[in-house]
Amino acid sequence: MNGAPAPPSVVLAGGGTSGHTSPLIATAEELRRQHPEARLTAVGTARGLEVTVVPAAGLTLELIPPVPLPRTPGVDQALVGVRLWRAVAASVALLRRVEADVVLGFGGYVSTPVYLAARRLGLPIVLHEQNALPGLANRLAARLTRHVYTSFPDTPLPHASYLGLPLRRSITTLDTAAARPAARATFGLPGTGPVLLVSGGSQGAASINRAVLGARTALLAAGVSVLHVLGPKNLTAEAVPESDEASGAAYRPVGYVDAMEDAYAAADLMLGRCGASTVLETAAVTLPAVFVPYPHGNGEQGRNAELVVGAGGGLLLDDADCTPAWVTDTVPALLADDVRLAGMTAALRGVARLDAASQLASRTWEVCH
Repeated sequence: MNGAPAPPSVVLAGGGTSGHTSPLIATAEELRRQHPEARLTAVGTARGLEVTVVPAAGLTLELIPPVPLPRTPGVDQALVGVRLWRAVAASVALLRRVEADVVLGFGGYVSTPVYLAARRLGLPIVLHEQNALPGLANRLAARLTRHVYTSFPDTPLPHASYLGLPLRRSITTLDTAAARPAARATFGLPGTGPVLLVSGGSQGAASINRAVLGARTALLAAGVSVLHVLGPKNLTAEAVPESDEASGAAYRPVGYVDAMEDAYAAADLMLGRCGASTVLETAAVTLPAVFVPYPHGNGEQGRNAELVVGAGGGLLLDDADCTPAWVTDTVPALLADDVRLAGMTAALRGVARLDAASQLASRTWEVCH
């Protein structure tokens, strides 16, 4: 006698940095909310941020061998073919074991072998591209499926539909004014006065860190408190808590923030890199920002920022121009200009789509049936 059919099994592939793990977790949470019976499995590698944040979100994480794609010739480049074959074989075995009905991928080198394994098994693929300029894995996968969704309206991918970036409900429902007192207390920041949030992404950004550390004394003297997310490996002896007795402002360094909504609620302005998550999360919570694109790669970070900067909700600053002098001269003046900050905040309303996670979850579920 046969039992009831097993509920659909969704495999979510993505990892490495928070740019991939954050939308994966946000969509998984929506899948779980919409369909509590769903079987969800996340796939990553032992090298990425996913080994901590995915299990912390209550998701099952399965690991496959990493297949890095080195940019320069050498032994690692020569081994890509063998490593990819092994990772695809491991992914095929995993998809069979969890009885996958659909693969939902978020790009990055973790996703490529899972996409290829799904193709080999004839499973439907849904993909989401976070950045305005797509990465290699999703450029490949977009030719294998018609279920292609993007965070930005002009991302050049075949079959792409603009959906927005999946964001956690703690971001999309954030009441900044109500959350601010507790958020500032969490980080040991003053309850009054302006706060600058500094973040270079999940790994930190050396140039931004140097600029802010060099401007720290001047910022504090001007009454500007700083919540500085340096990256876990960048908490050096120079980055120590400090306060200015005259102004009451405080400098608070941290390696990483699990709940970025608290950091956003505490702040009046952000200075940071412009990965897709940072750009669209700050837009969602209407936090004005100064974006400093990563100066290497294919320029996707600058393209990410264009949506917000074009709307008037942020400023774009070249990495080479992000210096202690610029921070000292510009940030206190901007934070003191209430009219300009209010205009930037107003310009951000409606820029980020707040239902992308629920929409992507619904469309992925439809593909299962």
